[in-house]
Amino acid sequence: MSNTLFDWQQDTWQQIMAMRERMPHAFLLYGSEGIGKAQFAEHLAKSLLCESPAEDGHACTHCLSCNWFDQYSHPDYRRVRPGLLDEEDAAEAETGEGGEEPEKKTAKSTKAPSKEIVIDQVRALANFMNISTHRQGTRVVVMYPAEALNIPAANALLKSLEEPNPNTVFILVSHKIDRLLPTILSRCHKLPLTMPTKEQGLAWLKVQGVKDAEVWLAQQGGAPLLALDMAQSEDLKELDELLRTLGKPDVEASLKTADKMQKMDMPRTVSWMQRWLYDIFSYKQTGLIRYYPKHQADISRLAERVSLDKLMHLIKNAQDRQAIASHPLSGKLFLEDMLLEYSSAFI
Repeated sequence: MSNTLFDWQQDTWQQIMAMRERMPHAFLLYGSEGIGKAQFAEHLAKSLLCESPAEDGHACTHCLSCNWFDQYSHPDYRRVRPGLLDEEDAAEAETGEGGEEPEKKTAKSTKAPSKEIVIDQVRALANFMNISTHRQGTRVVVMYPAEALNIPAANALLKSLEEPNPNTVFILVSHKIDRLLPTILSRCHKLPLTMPTKEQGLAWLKVQGVKDAEVWLAQQGGAPLLALDMAQSEDLKELDELLRTLGKPDVEASLKTADKMQKMDMPRTVSWMQRWLYDIFSYKQTGLIRYYPKHQADISRLAERVSLDKLMHLIKNAQDRQAIASHPLSGKLFLEDMLLEYSSAFI
């Protein structure tokens, strides 16, 4: 694992290193999705476990602890994510923030991984925290996204945060801090990770070899990791089809699109709709487009055709749909309802 942080994370790193002599027992790193919070959390975890950290706090990368960490086998480190119950599973997972599942599937996999952090995962930390550390150093738990904690798991975690074990540091990562229990928030040292500037995001994407970096960065609201993920995604054809349908509202086209996209990731699909509606609203109010500047002709035309009341109703309903998008009873019916409602506002 590289010791190089993203350019836009340097200030936050210096803030944490300034408190290294009196390190809080729990951090909450929060901010927009797709800006590298999970990578920052693991970078910090490796630093805390390192036996010979550099003066600037970064891990040395060559001690026994760093080698263990890079091999996902450090005995004093645990990573907790939705659907991941042990270190073997954790080794298979990516550390990005785009919501991707582990690529490797085992013969035992009979159902989709849970999208929640459940109480068994939190309880499994008990033995880990109640034994001596292997290297007489720090014990670290990284958990993300923290808002995936269901209520029983959150209450179980709260007990550990209220009575922290010596030499144990929790690092929680959240995209949506408002979904966490106030009692958990109050027991963590909260640190916001800021969105990179447009110039920083574009520079990083160009280093990754992303073509049309400005387009992808705009579509993902300035989040460079999400922009990279989308630029490499297999869903580009579906996104283009959805935007064509939204650009020319039509009942028949809506039904066809819902049929083709019924197996898509619903939260992501709804987020595309939400950004489209935001652009219509923004153009109607200010003449500016944030997410889909390539579709300015369609967006400007639609902004003239819809009343503000109807548009606000669509935006509100899209928010409500996002809250249940992870568990629709029928993907096809879910999309049909959303697209038909949208079409009726413009026809």
